[in-house]
Amino acid sequence: MSLLVVGLSHRSAPVSVLERASLVGDEQAKLVQDTLAAEPATEAAVLATCNRIELYADVDKFHAGVAELSTLLAQHTGVGLDELTPYLYVHYEDRAVHHLFSVACGLDSMVVGEGQILGQIKDALALGQELHTAGRLLNDLFQQALRVGKRAHSETGIDRAGQSLVTFGLEQLAQGAPVAEWARGKRALVIGAGSMSSLAAATLARAGVAELVIANRTLERALRLAESLAEQHAATPAAVSAAGEETLRGSLVARAVPRDRVSAELPHADIVVSCTGATGLVLTAAELRTALAQRAACPPGAHPAAADVSLLDLAMPRDIDAAAHRVEGLHLVDIESLAEAAAEPSGEPGSSAGAMAADVDKVRAIVSEEVAAFGAAQRAAHITPTVVALRTMAADVVASEIARLDGRLPDLDDKQRAEITQTVRRVVDKLLHAPTVRVKQLASTPGGAGYADALRELFDLDPQAVAAVSRADGSARTAGPNDPKGGRA
Repeated sequence: MSLLVVGLSHRSAPVSVLERASLVGDEQAKLVQDTLAAEPATEAAVLATCNRIELYADVDKFHAGVAELSTLLAQHTGVGLDELTPYLYVHYEDRAVHHLFSVACGLDSMVVGEGQILGQIKDALALGQELHTAGRLLNDLFQQALRVGKRAHSETGIDRAGQSLVTFGLEQLAQGAPVAEWARGKRALVIGAGSMSSLAAATLARAGVAELVIANRTLERALRLAESLAEQHAATPAAVSAAGEETLRGSLVARAVPRDRVSAELPHADIVVSCTGATGLVLTAAELRTALAQRAACPPGAHPAAADVSLLDLAMPRDIDAAAHRVEGLHLVDIESLAEAAAEPSGEPGSSAGAMAADVDKVRAIVSEEVAAFGAAQRAAHITPTVVALRTMAADVVASEIARLDGRLPDLDDKQRAEITQTVRRVVDKLLHAPTVRVKQLASTPGGAGYADALRELFDLDPQAVAAVSRADGSARTAGPNDPKGGRA
């Protein structure tokens, strides 16, 4: 295993750099394909979120791999290599495994313990499988990372400290008040209908907003989301009085509009959440000032009398002009301000500092345990092709000797020949059993990779025979449901 990860995140780079380095459109697919085409890499996967870009690869040379992956990140993000390099981090082999497992558990997230990262890891794996850039190593790694993340959330209280970036952002807008109390009865506009925007819309609906407008470039997708939320939050009986009168929980009014209708909806919105894949600004400071002026001119009752309009920008690069921070009547929370809030003790609501520290320690112990287990399994798997090749060679020797015996003793009947053949095979199997079992045990220990080399040398195994077993094993493990042969596209 020669696993290498090169990346940058909110921990290593300022938001201004992360914003410029975002991968948009099909750049993720192009990046992993170009990585696989590069000489040092045999597998590749990219994990790209709103606050991290990480390129994973199986490389045969460390220094060449770091140089190539760094160059590819610079080329595909459009940030010059000289400018990008100071913010890049590099992890290799077990440290790379440890890093991804920590990421999967939410230990490296802007909001510690948030669970949305698991879906993003799943997406990264799915892209690698679709493009056939993820082979045996990265398939094993990312699948195990998903299991480790789920284990951390199920066996510890890390969820008490963690939440989604959406919830954290809304808490910052609420400024200490319960989100449900702050949002109740307000009108919300959500721009975008992707996974983050959908999560924001669902969170606002649960918090009790009176009206929710989904604006998206593809109206059909926005309609599906609005209809689903309206159905989930329809008016239902809350209580029945002694007189038999029924009170109803407030029903949610959910609408969908095309994105070019955003300017018409802005004056009526108390809360605006934006998370799109746009490369430019979705809302400029000038547009927001215009909306505030129109809002002030609205007749009484046209919108709730909220003091400010609350803006939550979860996009990277940003959707909302940073100049909105300086506009009176607007309260903007964006990725940069979320990063600052998360760095403060008060930025980790939902549990006491002591309880959160204990949960984090438990998760770290899980990560360390799982890294050791993954490394042992990978080292053991590394020697399997050599063991298979050895047993294949032994079977060929037995077959050759039985054929020679047939020539020297042609009068043997079938029963005698079968008994002799079985006896020879048992002898060979018994001779090989202890050393092959032991070499697998030794290979699973740190530094055990050399045992495979020793076995090949001692038994003069054909390297091509070992490679053939490896290729067959890799193809079997990377084949998808529609690709029985697997392998690289």
